[in-house]
Amino acid sequence: MAKRSAPEVNAGSMADIAFLLLIFFLVTTTIEIDSGLNRKLPPIEETEPPIIKERNIFQLTVNRNNDLLLKANGNDGELIKLKDLRKKAVAFLDNGGGKGEDACAKCKGKKNPQSSDNFEKAIISLQNDRATSYETYIAVQNEIIAAYNELRNREFELAYPSLNMSYVEADKMYSDPKTSAADKASLKDKIEAIKLLIPQKFSEAEPKKSN
Repeated sequence: MAKRSAPEVNAGSMADIAFLLLIFFLVTTTIEIDSGLNRKLPPIEETEPPIIKERNIFQLTVNRNNDLLLKANGNDGELIKLKDLRKKAVAFLDNGGGKGEDACAKCKGKKNPQSSDNFEKAIISLQNDRATSYETYIAVQNEIIAAYNELRNREFELAYPSLNMSYVEADKMYSDPKTSAADKASLKDKIEAIKLLIPQKFSEAEPKKSN
């Protein structure tokens, strides 16, 4: 009696199914992208660096233990807590201690002669240790940016009260692709005027090497 051969499996259809599954996973899989800090580097200029008075520098150092050391307002350095950083940065930026051509008409600070002259000349300098934790680094950055935004919000609301929005809200609306071209055009000059009034002069030095 002749032996019957086993039925062959059609591999062609299996290959089609595997190919379709591969396409499905490629299309539906979400690839996580690490987020970072958005920074626009200034253009390289071959001019002589300007002379900066020490009182116009808010010098912040973060050590390997995540301690914050602040040198500003004429002091030789003091340890501060992260929760106090924003308030101190605002006080420095808003001091308005300048005289004559350096006077600050918009500043509402204490006008301490040992602190910053005006918004334009005030600089915040940050230096981290290489062993500083990433969480502390981001938290410090957030507090400094929040200090600038607090002052920009104040001046934006004073300058454009009819808009009923803050600088941060206006900037977010301007960056939203859903915002109409007419609204973007209306917001652009206002946002740039506040940026010009309170420029974000935030300098980061190369991290220190831990001992």
